[in-house]
Amino acid sequence: MFRAGIVGCALLVAVGSGAKGGDKTESPAERGAYLVNTIMACGTCHTPRDAGGKPIADKALSGGLVFNTPALSATASNITPDKETGIGGWSDAEIKRALVEGMRPDHGRLAGIALAAIMPANFYKALLPDDLDAIIAYLRSVKPVRNEVPDPVYKAAVRRDPYPVADAGFSRATLTDPVRRGAYLVTIGHCMECHSAWSRGVSDFKTGLGAGGRTFPARDGLPEITVPNITPHPTAGIGAWTDAEIGRAVTHAVARDGRPLKPPMAYGYYSALRESDLADIIAYLRSIPPRP
Repeated sequence: MFRAGIVGCALLVAVGSGAKGGDKTESPAERGAYLVNTIMACGTCHTPRDAGGKPIADKALSGGLVFNTPALSATASNITPDKETGIGGWSDAEIKRALVEGMRPDHGRLAGIALAAIMPANFYKALLPDDLDAIIAYLRSVKPVRNEVPDPVYKAAVRRDPYPVADAGFSRATLTDPVRRGAYLVTIGHCMECHSAWSRGVSDFKTGLGAGGRTFPARDGLPEITVPNITPHPTAGIGAWTDAEIGRAVTHAVARDGRPLKPPMAYGYYSALRESDLADIIAYLRSIPPRP
């Protein structure tokens, strides 16, 4: 089983800044880099891609992914510290507000306008204070890139469905429990944004948590995809999968039967998850109610 041999080390890699990664103590910026570039997978939206769909490394986090839905037309923002086109002129408090409330600063371009609902602030509100500080420290450290993206066009009011797990919140003390750590990581990874039941534009986090079924239309050369059930249901979900099979699916995009899994799941980012974090994510997924 995947957890064999690694559950015991889960508590050796703490989840906050100052955590131990091997023999090296993480700085806040290093902790932020780990979060942004693994479980939060911020570059999935905020890093532009070339014609072949590959992220452009020297323009990392400078924005560029375009969303066109019945509710909006928006381009992912530049979140590098460029002062004119990015967040270099934002205070730490303003960056935090954008992350956990989905609101821009009350100055500058688009002052006081909500971020598009694509930004999962309803999940990020669960971020613990030291992790928020770590993310900001990392974003301040990346190369500033000048890249002005188009203004969003909202065709309906910005609405984010409340996510009960994030609303309940987390405390550092409770994260000594692997299941709670897994819940925290799945929450800030906004996994249930796609993997929960979805009807008429509304997420069902109460009775459809993890049940899947949401369909993403074909785009950018990718086929239409229906999001799978990741509850521990023995036939409809992943209840019969081993921990190793779940871990391989998350980090290497390979299904239990060997089929390649497809985007928009951010496998390239999840491949860098620490084994202890992946084990705790699996523990949490096994704890949620099985849904047919």
